[in-house]
Formats: sequence, structure tokens, C-alpha cells
Amino acid sequence: MEILAKILIGAIAALHLYFLYFEMFAWETIGKKTFKSLPAELFPKTKGLAANQGLYNGFLVAGLVWSLLIEDHKWAFYVAVFFLSCVLVAGIFGALTASKKIFWVQGLPALIALVLLHL
Repeated sequence: MEILAKILIGAIAALHLYFLYFEMFAWETIGKKTFKSLPAELFPKTKGLAANQGLYNGFLVAGLVWSLLIEDHKWAFYVAVFFLSCVLVAGIFGALTASKKIFWVQGLPALIALVLLHL
């Protein structure tokens, strides 16, 4: 289970690295394609806000990758649990405030990884 949990943590980190990229560097291209319901003129005006969100995703990536690099199993577990919990909370909050899809894309993988870590 530990190997499966680490693979999932890596996948979640990669997903958030993608979020970082498109929110910080491709908001006006990938962002428009992703959020089709928003008017096109909104993207240049919200570029700074999206970049801020991307930066926070970068912190999640850093923590998740860090958890994979820690040699002490206890500390790796604690760090992984903390950052996966952050992702889960963000996924739940996003589902409640923006789109239910956010839970399925972001929250559920974090929840599964948390369960795998505890098995």
C-alpha cells in the first residue's frame, strides 16, 4: 500500500504542478479553454488572482514532493498527511463554493491517498 500511496501522491503533485503552470503562466490560454463559461474579457483582468492561486498550488506541490523525499518514515507520513489534508480541504471547499467537479478531480484523490497511507 505504501508504494501505491506514493504513486498517488506523485500524481497529485503532478496535477497541482499543472494547475500552477496554467494559473501562473497560461491563464489567458488554458484558463479560457478550461473555464469556458467565463467571459473572455475576464481573463486579462484576473491574471494576478490566478497567479496567486497558482503559487498556492506550488506550495502544495513542494510539500507533497518533500514528503516523498523524506527518509524517516514517520516524518514522511506526517508531512504527507498534512499536505494531502490541505488538498482535501481545498477540494471540499472548491466543491462547495465553485464546482462539484473540483472534489472529484482534487479532493477524492487526496482522500484515497490518505486512506492508503493509513492502511
